[in-house]
Amino acid sequence: MPATLGFDNERYLEQQSQAILERVNGLNRKLYLEFGGKLLFDYHAARVLPGFEPDVKMRLLQRLKDQSEVVLCIYSGDIEKKKMRADFGITYDTDALKTIDELREWGITVRAVVITRFDNQPAAVAFKNKLERRDIRVYTHRCTKGYPMDVETIVSEEGYGANPFIETDRAIVVVTGPGPGSGKLATCLSQLYHEHQRGRDASYAKFETFPIWNLPLKHEVNVAYEAATAELKDVNLIDHFHLEAYGQRAVNYNRDIEAFPLLHRIIERISRAPSFYKSPTDMGVNRAGYGIVDDAACRAAARQEIIRRYFHYACEYAMGLVERDSVERVELLMRNLGLSASDRVVVAPAQEAARQAPACGKGSDGFYCGAAIELKDGRIITGKNSRLMHAASSLVLNAVKTLANIPEGIHLLPTNVTRSLSHFKTDVLKGKVTSLDLEETLIALSISAIMNPAAESAIEHLKELNGCDVHLTHIPSPGDAAGLRKLGVNATSQPEFASKYLFVS
Repeated sequence: MPATLGFDNERYLEQQSQAILERVNGLNRKLYLEFGGKLLFDYHAARVLPGFEPDVKMRLLQRLKDQSEVVLCIYSGDIEKKKMRADFGITYDTDALKTIDELREWGITVRAVVITRFDNQPAAVAFKNKLERRDIRVYTHRCTKGYPMDVETIVSEEGYGANPFIETDRAIVVVTGPGPGSGKLATCLSQLYHEHQRGRDASYAKFETFPIWNLPLKHEVNVAYEAATAELKDVNLIDHFHLEAYGQRAVNYNRDIEAFPLLHRIIERISRAPSFYKSPTDMGVNRAGYGIVDDAACRAAARQEIIRRYFHYACEYAMGLVERDSVERVELLMRNLGLSASDRVVVAPAQEAARQAPACGKGSDGFYCGAAIELKDGRIITGKNSRLMHAASSLVLNAVKTLANIPEGIHLLPTNVTRSLSHFKTDVLKGKVTSLDLEETLIALSISAIMNPAAESAIEHLKELNGCDVHLTHIPSPGDAAGLRKLGVNATSQPEFASKYLFVS
């Protein structure tokens, strides 16, 4: 069914920016603002809060750009392990470069990059050199001596004092990074230490989106956060510190609640004064709940996100990227909400398309695959694999033909184009698979548009697929996955491999 807007961006922007400025103006000091979650392209938030714009945080920073600057943190181990950001299919270090470019395009000052827990790892050194040769200031922070228990050492010249101080000019310093464990909190606390050693007042706060503290603990939007972080074993809890201090129930997650006593002690040790924070919820700046204008729409969207996360982790388990307990955690969340995989509307049509695939002949490696998409008007379109193209390719062509009202009998890809591509793949590049993946199909479609008005019309409708739900009966190939990402669809797949080959180019 067509999506219902559940979130008001303007209301959120107004409340969140006001809350940040209150932290600065009310304290008359510098604020180090740790950004929890994604600063750019927060597609999780966009999926669970229908109407949430993925760039709304950037719009907020742009409002505050005259008062703020950015420090970007990246964990050296993530650089070394080539950790991937799944929604873009790029490594964390590449994502850091992309983030710097994006921030600059928005007119937001990037003060420096910090490589955290640095130990001269070769890949981290190479990354540092690359940045410095492009005139970007880079700082390296080692593991903090004494952390986590020896507060005396942590807050000393041997601990935070061993890190170089990052010179900043503006009242708000946004500290962000490409993923969890980037070292954002340690960087903030290190800066607080140095600021106070220089006799300057500074404070810390955390820009939060999830879990949303003033929604119920078991609200689907908060449960979707648990599902999204299953591999981190995050669990939403009632913030008992907040309840004790204010008599108010607030939702936070286990890591922040567990870390609060230590963090509270460190901040008091740095400032040599009692902290005015009485709970981890106090530390957060989170007005996302005030942007919700249709609770039912957000609950429904979050339930779908939980199912998507189940498929995501099931596929990652099949590929050896996570352990079985990540899948089981999401399965438990689904059971608690009475959800099943079949509640995702595109799953059954994709499976039915796969059952019909033999009518068109097997794919080149002997597997039958199906795919389905729900268009924004609620129509379901399917596709299946053949010797000519992958199921994802067939699906997208069928979808744009439907949107462009192109009769089924009209072909978008001329035979000479597909024949030439198949020859190039197998006879020139010596590939084993002749059928076209989605990336190849999109290129073929753009070539066909030169000579085929129907293909030209179809291309104009590709952008209408953005945000649509897609399901495949198999794990997409790299070319299919890249094509689906570029189209901006919300894709899931069964944890099944589409090919008998272990290596897929």
